[in-house]
Amino acid sequence: MAFKLLEGKAITQPIRDETQRQAISLQEQGWSPRLASLEIGHNPAAALYIRNQKRVANMLGIAFENRKFPQEITQWEMLAAIHAMNVDPHVTGIIIQRPVPVHLDLKQLQLAIAPAKDVEGMNPTNIGKVVYNDFVLGPCTSQASVELLKATGLEMKGLEVVIVGHSEIVGKPIALHLLAELATVTICHHGTRNLMTHTRRADALFVAVGKPGLITGDMIKPGTAVIDIGINQIEITDGDGQPQIKTVGDVDFDSAHEVAGWITPVPGGVGPATLSILMRNVVAATAMQKAAYEHAMLEN
Repeated sequence: MAFKLLEGKAITQPIRDETQRQAISLQEQGWSPRLASLEIGHNPAAALYIRNQKRVANMLGIAFENRKFPQEITQWEMLAAIHAMNVDPHVTGIIIQRPVPVHLDLKQLQLAIAPAKDVEGMNPTNIGKVVYNDFVLGPCTSQASVELLKATGLEMKGLEVVIVGHSEIVGKPIALHLLAELATVTICHHGTRNLMTHTRRADALFVAVGKPGLITGDMIKPGTAVIDIGINQIEITDGDGQPQIKTVGDVDFDSAHEVAGWITPVPGGVGPATLSILMRNVVAATAMQKAAYEHAMLEN
């Protein structure tokens, strides 16, 4: 059957357009959205993400500052740097680039970011708000994944959704978001028995477990919308017999696209959409900080 490719950049262009409009409006009111990127040590894998973040931020009128920290920095020194940014009015969003050096506690660092500046949506405060249908600063990847599903035009109410993966920042927030849309949601994980019985009944299938090729075409109902959130590096052999590294998802695209009605590519699907949501969150965080400041001024 013919499938439709859900490419992240194209699907979320309206989000970028609206984000740019709001960023300009905030600047005209004296508030400039500014994203502080925290790069600890140097990791080539993070370099591409940082360049893309800077490029898109500048395109949308968001100031981007990559703050570099030495590989040997201590946990306490990083926490102090984050707390300083929490109270810096010129910084309206903070993102920690991953991976971080192994001697650092990434979870503790993410928890240290003020919820109002947590534009990745990793702080428990922002994840908790999702339970109450407040998605303003929800986890970026989960929001991007839902936006990709909505781009199919499928009716969310009553939609049979299966999510493979139950992480706190992807699987669970997706489930809560779609429950708010009155979809019927099933979450599968490593304890699920006979995964195929669940995936084959899905009208929409989200996969986020970090296992390349986990979902194959025979596990998908014809016409299903497949949102592949996995990012995996595998070694392949090119035509000359030389080893190469290839980025693939959790879905076997070659077999799945023969069955799916819609499918996201990897790379090029959820990744670019997540970047768009990140920038939307920076602008939303700026607007929230502006409102909080004005409210405090009125009270004084």
